[in-house]
Amino acid sequence: MIIRKTKRILLLTLLYACSKKEPAPETFTGFKQPVGFPSAVYTEPITKEKFELGRRLFYEPRLSRDNTISCGSCHIQSAAFTHHGHDVSHGIDDRLGTRNSPPIMNLAWNRTFMWDGGVFDIDLQPIAPITNPVEMDETIENVLKKLRNTPPYPALFKKAYGSEEMNTARMMKALSQFMAMLVSDQSKYDSVMRKQGPVFTAEEQAGYRLFQQKCSQCHQEPLFTDQSFRNNGIGAGPNNDEGRYPVTLHPADKYRFRVPGLRNLAYTAPYMHDGRFYSLKAVLDHYAGGIQDMPTLDPLLKGGIALTEEEKQQIILFLNTLNDKNFVKDKRFSE
Repeated sequence: MIIRKTKRILLLTLLYACSKKEPAPETFTGFKQPVGFPSAVYTEPITKEKFELGRRLFYEPRLSRDNTISCGSCHIQSAAFTHHGHDVSHGIDDRLGTRNSPPIMNLAWNRTFMWDGGVFDIDLQPIAPITNPVEMDETIENVLKKLRNTPPYPALFKKAYGSEEMNTARMMKALSQFMAMLVSDQSKYDSVMRKQGPVFTAEEQAGYRLFQQKCSQCHQEPLFTDQSFRNNGIGAGPNNDEGRYPVTLHPADKYRFRVPGLRNLAYTAPYMHDGRFYSLKAVLDHYAGGIQDMPTLDPLLKGGIALTEEEKQQIILFLNTLNDKNFVKDKRFSE
């Protein structure tokens, strides 16, 4: 009797286990050109193995001198890969930088990188924070030494490249493969433009019209940036950050910074290169009445942008249609 009962329990347990739905395995689909987007600048084929190695490296604190800071420390997924709440980022030994961490998204369309455009290749971009003394304060040589002695990196490099050899080019390529995959194109705005069902509310539509009239020359759809560098009249600031000028040494580039994209603003506050504005209302107040006249001020901003309080609210409602909840929760990009 006891044997029969035991067999019956085992059989029921097996049937229950077989009936449970297992979560679907993570599917790697590679880079997809979003509908309505221009052709990506990044054209390197992205492989599952290099992407997964790049993701592991992105969240690897061994990229820093004391093994405490990873790329993901200042580029947090839930904040659209920014350092949410920090005006300027905190790096190794809690050292303060001078600029706000820009979001990492839609970099596959960038020709230059950083607020000042000082990096011209996505494969080279990670070298800047790794070697910066207030960010990760490490050398590439030391990083590679650590990785060579840390499982599972030898195996991951072999899967990605066919051998366990680790060098700068391979490490940077893997990181760029991960970063190029960080595509945000699933906002309400995108669904409206693709006629997938949702429509703008009357207030959002009014904000969209105002945005097209007053903002779109610099923030061009669908990436919401024209990739240019402009002086938007916020002034030199406490750090007297001269923007693009130290890169080009052209006086006309003083206080010019990259025109940022406007996607996912709900997650990326504070705003501007030094994080001085903590709300979108404060940003629009600046453009409506706070612009400082300077020799290199962008001609489009001479005299400011006339906006009523109602118009500011309508533009903010439109900007909120650019938030992409799927992007900040996508498990493919998670640590």
